[in-house]
Amino acid sequence: MSSDAYTPPAVWTWDKESGGRFAAINRPVSGPTHDTPLPVGRHPLQLYSMGTPNGVKVTIMLEELLAIGHADAEYDAWLIRIGDGDQFGSGFVAANPNSKIPALVDHRGDEPVRVFESGAILVHLAETFGAFLPTATPARAECLSWLFWQMGSAPFLGGGFGHFYAYAPEKFEYPINRYAMETKRQLDVLDRRLGISEYVAGADYTIADMAIWPWYGLLVRGELYGAGAFLQVQEYANVVRWAEQLAARPAVQRGRMVNRVTGEPSEQLHERHDAADFADRTQDKLQAQ
Repeated sequence: MSSDAYTPPAVWTWDKESGGRFAAINRPVSGPTHDTPLPVGRHPLQLYSMGTPNGVKVTIMLEELLAIGHADAEYDAWLIRIGDGDQFGSGFVAANPNSKIPALVDHRGDEPVRVFESGAILVHLAETFGAFLPTATPARAECLSWLFWQMGSAPFLGGGFGHFYAYAPEKFEYPINRYAMETKRQLDVLDRRLGISEYVAGADYTIADMAIWPWYGLLVRGELYGAGAFLQVQEYANVVRWAEQLAARPAVQRGRMVNRVTGEPSEQLHERHDAADFADRTQDKLQAQ
């Protein structure tokens, strides 16, 4: 052990910035920091989000619902720039007291219903529209088990590996090794499952796939943290097969664009209020070619 090893104090205090990419928005308290109401569009479903893996789960789900004919799944997607602290506005905190994207407000009933946490939003939409969540007990249990596997596992990939590998102001061997090992273990779990099943929960495409793909699918496609070579993701052939299969779905492609603020401009649709909004992005892409 090095002589400059950190020794935790008897009582932790917030007396300096944590450093790193998200230092400006990290704080040990909750609640709003400023008064900003949320905008409301013309559709009953109002999504407040950003195109991070957790946000992409929901926009994929909404686009898949529209693709199979649920016209009443039309939605407005408003951009919440988490780097700017939009999630600490009073309106957003009212929609999600945890100040994390995504948040959905469903205006179809007599009173607006807020739904926060991406997994809860997926279940809410699946049950509302009767799609992408099996109703028979064995299949439903399998789907929900994998959905909650993702909810419990991804923080080790994102807040663990992703943070220390890509975002931490200093690189340390122990946390990177610790979370790289866990991420590879999770990829192995997923690879073994997809070796015997076309989709994660079975023969059918479900909300489990929609939840897992933006994290693990993008990771094996080399689109998350720039860590594909480091983690040797090509070892997980079944995950790669599944990731490419989902990436080819038009609704997945549209869902990735919504509230996205990184990558090629033609792949970004900062706000989405109508299906026609994608036409401009497509035209931009064609002109760029």
